[in-house]
Amino acid sequence: MQGRHSRRRRERYHCTEFWCRTGARSHALQTLLPPFQPLDGALGFQRATLRYSGLSMITLLLDSSGIGGIETHVAVLAETLRGANIPCEIVFLADHGQNPFHRQLQDRGLPFSILKGGYSGLRSHLKAAGTQLLHTHGYKAGILGRIAARLSGVPVVSTYHAGERAPFPVNLYQILDAWTGFLGGRIAVSKPIASKLPFGATLIPNFIAVGALPPRQERPAQIGFVGRLSAEKAPDRFCALAERLAGRAHFHLFGDGPMRAELEVRYGKRVRFHGFLTDPQRIWPYLDLLVIPSRAEGLPMAALEAISRGIPLVASEIGALPDVIGRGKAGWLIPAEPDEAAIAGGMKAIETWLGFPPATRDFLSKNAHARAAAEFSASAALPAVLAAYRKAGYPAA
Repeated sequence: MQGRHSRRRRERYHCTEFWCRTGARSHALQTLLPPFQPLDGALGFQRATLRYSGLSMITLLLDSSGIGGIETHVAVLAETLRGANIPCEIVFLADHGQNPFHRQLQDRGLPFSILKGGYSGLRSHLKAAGTQLLHTHGYKAGILGRIAARLSGVPVVSTYHAGERAPFPVNLYQILDAWTGFLGGRIAVSKPIASKLPFGATLIPNFIAVGALPPRQERPAQIGFVGRLSAEKAPDRFCALAERLAGRAHFHLFGDGPMRAELEVRYGKRVRFHGFLTDPQRIWPYLDLLVIPSRAEGLPMAALEAISRGIPLVASEIGALPDVIGRGKAGWLIPAEPDEAAIAGGMKAIETWLGFPPATRDFLSKNAHARAAAEFSASAALPAVLAAYRKAGYPAA
């Protein structure tokens, strides 16, 4: 057994098992697949053994129980790396039960593994996978991943996504995540996030896969909010805008969180509460304008998803949102504080957009899409990501 593994190492082959939870039954299917072939369909657990000749495996590590900005970012990064013929895998620190992100990854042909949440399991996986660089996302993956990688002799890079401190006790983990960042390379998705890190970071804004501009639909104006229904995201401001603009547009709210019950009771007649959609791609056909009235923010993936589809923004002047909008090229900025100024700014911006004739709306939509393609496309960001990998010690970037 030892000789066979040594021979594989000399031949520069890496052998990794990927597990996909796809149903209630457990079924193991072991097969040899060529690089980048998606996993196929039996229920239960699928196991595929992938071999890559002469290439170095990148492991993307996160802790996830749903679909949010980090998950969207990781999926796009994995697709971009694989599209450049760089082998990579997505690894979850722990199994949190049913996770719609697992199904989305399988549908997109992206292999992933689910660990048991422990340090020893992660180290064992890095060795078994032949990982040559670990890229962590989120505070749990960052803290545990950097320690495991350093003690395993594996280069590590961490991306910092959060633009705000969470309440106690999560904020303690965020602080620990920041102060252990010296153990590896660091990427921040916005200037404000980079400025808060004690050891600095390479700035690489979030990126998105940008396709063709969808055709505009002839219909009454559809305005939306996408995000967690919690104070820092300010869904209450969005609902206040909907109340003041009642009858002039249809208002949609996508997401869930601690503020939902209160908001739905108060604004349920003015706003359609869709809840959390397991497939975020179903959101965008509903919308013509996206409102991001956040009190705290980094670089939300929802903003990039929107402009990549030609949906302009009305967004708080906070975090990296001014960079996304780019002096009016993709929408309007409004004050981040206080509430009344934010709502007044939102009213003015939405009323301006509502007053545009169809040709002007089309022009703004094309500008937003062009900005996404030029400044925030995954293909444009890949060289900077690979440079960060090389700096950390990745051998094949």
